[in-house]
Amino acid sequence: MTSPYTLVFDLDGTLVDTAPDLITALNYVLDREGLPAVPMASARNMIGAGARKLIERGLEAEDRTVTPADMDRMTADFIAYYADHIAVESRPFEGLLDALDLFAAQGHRLAVCTNKLEWLSKRLLDQLDLTRRFAAICGADTFGVQKPDPTIFRETVARAGGDVKASIMVGDAGTDVGVARRAGVPVIGVSFGYTDVPIADLKPDRLIHHMRDLPAAAHSLMTA
Repeated sequence: MTSPYTLVFDLDGTLVDTAPDLITALNYVLDREGLPAVPMASARNMIGAGARKLIERGLEAEDRTVTPADMDRMTADFIAYYADHIAVESRPFEGLLDALDLFAAQGHRLAVCTNKLEWLSKRLLDQLDLTRRFAAICGADTFGVQKPDPTIFRETVARAGGDVKASIMVGDAGTDVGVARRAGVPVIGVSFGYTDVPIADLKPDRLIHHMRDLPAAAHSLMTA
């Protein structure tokens, strides 16, 4: 048994497979602009840097640019639609609940550190009955900075009541590896998430391909 750690999770593509609902919201906005839908398979790797960036990437796929005012309007439309359809098809990744149960039973703290807006993150986790599992849920607007800025990681750990020196980041993309490196903590990469650069190429300290492998990967870092 190791001393209690704080395990900090990314949300989209790490805890929850949110791609179906995010891409549906993106395509809703694109349709309103008279643009074709983005295929689900290719759009998955557009996710991960917030709503505005997702829309920008969707527009780039059609070689379209818009004014800042139009982008503001499209982002607001996206958020409004997504908030009302946030958990239609989104589901926790297989094996996640068992892993969280094990960590909780071992006395570890759990937290969420995401570039999604905090209120949207909480709404999603509420609807999936996951909120109660986390000591802190922090988003892009919680501290005024986004990953990979290490401030968001450090403040998330502090809000969870943990110690950065005894913490681990779990994520699927470059922002997650980046925030861990800048905060000076180890990172576990998941290969089933959303990233334009394969997570293995980013050299996380551990790489898993299924959530059932998370407890062993975390334990190996805790005891290293």
